[in-house]
Amino acid sequence: MSALNVLGTALHACSYDPLTGYYRDGCCNTDAHDHGTHVVCAKVTADFLAYSLQRGNDLVTPRPEYRFVGLRPGDRWCLCVNRWLEALEAGVAPPVHLEATHAKALERVSLHQLKEYAL
Repeated sequence: MSALNVLGTALHACSYDPLTGYYRDGCCNTDAHDHGTHVVCAKVTADFLAYSLQRGNDLVTPRPEYRFVGLRPGDRWCLCVNRWLEALEAGVAPPVHLEATHAKALERVSLHQLKEYAL
């Protein structure tokens, strides 16, 4: 069975440029090996990137050894659901692409919260 998004339909791709996802397949797919639960497809903002850096997660600096090009505001990226929730509580949550956000996100955040930030 194909992965489902938070709307209960087939999971859409989040981004191929930059290439995102725990598996770097363009989608916010997940499994038991994905301990960060990278399931929220977000359009990152400058405020979110600065917040993430402040929290110790540098999403701006390229890391080729991890096939990571570094993000710029406007890029779509599969975020850890807990980081998105932290950003929500801090007032800097980036907008979310619902069709590309994995249904597993609903274990930590509500559909209502996600819809408030929907693209």
